[in-house]
Amino acid sequence: MTPAAQIGLVANTLLIVRSEGVLALYNGLTASLLRQLTYSTTRFGIYEVVKQRISPNGEQIPLLHKMLLAGVSGAVGGFIGRFDRIIISDECVEYLNEMLENFELMICCESGTPADMVNLSSYDQFKYLLMTSAPNIFEDNLLTHFTCSTLAGAMATTLTQPLDVLKTRLMNASANEYQSVGQCIGLLYKQSGLMGFFKGYVPAFIRLAPQTILTFVFLEQLRIRFGIRIISTKE
Repeated sequence: MTPAAQIGLVANTLLIVRSEGVLALYNGLTASLLRQLTYSTTRFGIYEVVKQRISPNGEQIPLLHKMLLAGVSGAVGGFIGRFDRIIISDECVEYLNEMLENFELMICCESGTPADMVNLSSYDQFKYLLMTSAPNIFEDNLLTHFTCSTLAGAMATTLTQPLDVLKTRLMNASANEYQSVGQCIGLLYKQSGLMGFFKGYVPAFIRLAPQTILTFVFLEQLRIRFGIRIISTKE
């Protein structure tokens, strides 16, 4: 039988359903819910509270500041919500022990913080741009929330997929297969070209986009119901 990792998304899904049942698609759901209850609430809480402290009158803050704030929020949230990373394989631990550079360590362990930087900040920025450039179309409504969250999901997937590809190759590498992250990058580019860094993009987007859309749509609806000001169109 063809290994699951080498078949397509649809075929892999059907294989899991036939062999283990539909509920197998939800394996790990409890851990994921626990992570979101700790990780997501922390990062959203820190991001929104600090942003309001920086700009109490609702003026827009620079995109770079949003990205830095989102990155810090995601890092704190990731530290608190580590429940899905309790078990790490012996091979990964052994490889990590050989890592000497912080950048290599970051790639092998976690690409969540870069995703947070892009996800939160890009949603904020897309929403501001749409509501100010086309106010007659994009108001503070479901259409705007859905559009911006979709764009944010695509942006986050595009910018973080190369990190995920490198992380996967490093974690699955045999002992001494790569001497450094630079060597891994060079070999991947030589073998697959630029598109090799985006291998698995569609499954990654399918995983990230619905989560991003539902998260922001529900967040915005809760804010509206509680009468909290969402965004300012002031510079």
